[in-house]
Amino acid sequence: MSVRETKISKPGELPVAVAAASTSSPGPASSPDWRVRLDAYVRLIRLNKPIGIFLLMWPALWALWLAGEGHPPWQVAIIFVLGVVLMRSAGCAINDFADRHLDGHVARTNARPLAQGLISPAEAVALFLLLSLASFGLVLFLNWQTIAMSVVAVTLAMIYPFMKRFTHVPQLFLGAAFGWAVPMAFTAIQETIPLYAWVLFVATVIWALIYDTEYAMVDREDDLKIGIKSSAILFGRWDRLIVGLLQLLMLLILVWVGLQAGRGMAFFIGLAVAASLSIYQQWLIRARVPKRCFEAFLNNNYFGMAVFIGLVIDYLLNPA
Repeated sequence: MSVRETKISKPGELPVAVAAASTSSPGPASSPDWRVRLDAYVRLIRLNKPIGIFLLMWPALWALWLAGEGHPPWQVAIIFVLGVVLMRSAGCAINDFADRHLDGHVARTNARPLAQGLISPAEAVALFLLLSLASFGLVLFLNWQTIAMSVVAVTLAMIYPFMKRFTHVPQLFLGAAFGWAVPMAFTAIQETIPLYAWVLFVATVIWALIYDTEYAMVDREDDLKIGIKSSAILFGRWDRLIVGLLQLLMLLILVWVGLQAGRGMAFFIGLAVAASLSIYQQWLIRARVPKRCFEAFLNNNYFGMAVFIGLVIDYLLNPA
């Protein structure tokens, strides 16, 4: 995903780990201490910034619980959770490969391993392929329909990072990549995809457009300088209004999904909590302060959690 690093360093400033290595490592400057390289790999796939894992995992969990009517097979659930971690990590690796010539010009991303030369482009691509293959290996334990659909997931993860060069709404591709777990979960459990599952998939695409627009508002000025397209630039002064309308649309879709799935009061209370979080996000972005916009982006983790907790409690109180 285009979930970028949160720590802002001054342009031209080396990360602390690199600076330390340059003074304490006994080896040559071209061979960083193994701990520095390990740290670089961790930062490349954002294991130190798990927000992307959560944003990818919540729709998958929504779909698993709906498809499994509150009791998804534990083997399938484990495969999807591990697959989320692997594919999000793979997506970060290919994203940084795509942005390797751009990240150095953005204050918030100029300390990324590829931008700093700690990891080569070939290593990033190799890591993307390795993680994607590991994720595909997990899918092989599922039915053939889900295996076939996993090819679409890898393709979406691979092309998304390059879309910002061609469209102002690359989030649509991000949302499709993140939301593809929804039809896959129904295929894995029910071997079919009902209409409301596809509608839930649409909701996850809208959600990605919401939180990644809030995210893009953080980098709007830098993106304008270097020519990167984003929804925040496209929406301009209408950004808050459009995000608000998208939040309302997503919530209405989730209400419809809940009704179609026969869910009860607990689920809708969860949606009410999610709605209050959307209002809070609007308050955070009201002045378009980058730090507050980033806080609004992070707050979407609690939005996804509220929907999931409401769903779990509802199935416990009202078994299908």
